[in-house]
Amino acid sequence: MLSSTLQPAVSGSCSSKTPLLVFLHGLLGSGEDWNECIERLPDFHKLMIDLPGHGESRFVDTEGFEPTCQMIEQTILCQMGQVGLAESHPVVVIGYSLGGRLAMFSLANGYLDKLNLVKLIVEGGNFGLESEEEKAQRLVNDTKWAIRFAQQPIDEVLSDWYQQSVFSSLNHEQRQTLVLKRSGNLGVSVANMLLSTSLAKQPDLRATLSAYQHLIHYVCGKKDRKFIDLATLSGFEFSEIDFAGHNVHFEQPEQFSDVIKQQSNV
Repeated sequence: MLSSTLQPAVSGSCSSKTPLLVFLHGLLGSGEDWNECIERLPDFHKLMIDLPGHGESRFVDTEGFEPTCQMIEQTILCQMGQVGLAESHPVVVIGYSLGGRLAMFSLANGYLDKLNLVKLIVEGGNFGLESEEEKAQRLVNDTKWAIRFAQQPIDEVLSDWYQQSVFSSLNHEQRQTLVLKRSGNLGVSVANMLLSTSLAKQPDLRATLSAYQHLIHYVCGKKDRKFIDLATLSGFEFSEIDFAGHNVHFEQPEQFSDVIKQQSNV
């Protein structure tokens, strides 16, 4: 089972119909990444999971999507049982980037079937690459980063990591904040997770997920042109967030929390 933190709703504010919010962070993150959103969602039970190789799960290894998604499923069910939430209790899963990809893979492959999933909120998660050429190029790129994470001082690697175009909306101060925040990671653990769950190894999930279109809500920042295009082409319902790029919950936590509230109003 993965390390996780369950924060109960404010006493008396959560009904039996109020969903449990499950948060899955991105590469290099941890459950703590959601803190600014968590404080804006007092009326919900909230479960923040540390993915393999990250946070308090940093010594947990994984070999790919299937074992990772199995661990996520086990963690959710175990935590629900410990606080007395029945399997029939409504659940909303929120995943950012890597966490969003794992959530979508879980939905497409039956790893969320034991839950009463009422909504999957995907923030900047890629549905999958279409061509073998794209996958080959991605694997080469991810392998280069993995070697660097495993062999070089992590703060040096992170300084370059956050110069990638996907993070272009971040200013210098935000980049430095993330470098400092992420420097506690173990490079070898990050490298293992990066390769084990590389986008190069993920199937294109769009066709399978079309059967779950009513459950999926996509979120992207208005500055994140690549993912706006992906969301538009996907056909899924989506929200564009003002003044944000790829990492919406970091750049605009209040607006992101408002989306969660709207999508969790079941």
